[in-house]
Amino acid sequence: MERKKKLRIIQLSLLFIGISIIIFTYADRKRDPVNDIFTKETQEKIRKQLSNQNQTAEGDIFFNIEYSGLDLAGNRYILKAEQATNKKENLEIVNMDKVTATFFFKDNTTLYVTSDNGIYNNKTLDMKFFNNVEATYEGSELYSQKADYSNSNSFLTISENVKIKDQRGTMVADKLFFDIKKQKLNIASFNDGKINANINLK
Repeated sequence: MERKKKLRIIQLSLLFIGISIIIFTYADRKRDPVNDIFTKETQEKIRKQLSNQNQTAEGDIFFNIEYSGLDLAGNRYILKAEQATNKKENLEIVNMDKVTATFFFKDNTTLYVTSDNGIYNNKTLDMKFFNNVEATYEGSELYSQKADYSNSNSFLTISENVKIKDQRGTMVADKLFFDIKKQKLNIASFNDGKINANINLK
């Protein structure tokens, strides 16, 4: 009798252990392996990217893109963006975030432009920069909220809260026109035809 009791106890113990193993194995399968592998910060980035992909289901989303080439005036440019999207019905238009553009002119000068957002036409090569536009050229710094580059006209138009800082001083204007072919800068103001400027003559 004692032996039978011991055998039953052993059998019940083994049965209990087996059931426990099955329960824990099934519970582990139900856990999300992503939560075990990635940190919360990484998980949030993945969710954001998946959300962006769902929002742009009719087009494409790109990260860390770069365009380069020559404009009609023969100047070389490099255009970069941390993120870009387009739509299937108009693939030539690329909407960009965190934009950086570098123009290498034939006279060996360089123009740098950055902005929070931008639009690039990969057919006409026209570019639009907006929101916190900053540019540097020949030691001068330029700040505005909007800039349009026309490849067909070789023209860069800068507008909205334009401010220029260089060694001669500080200048505020309504709009700037940069003729890339002639390397000439025209300044326009719509405030009674006057330009707010503080220029050091020395």
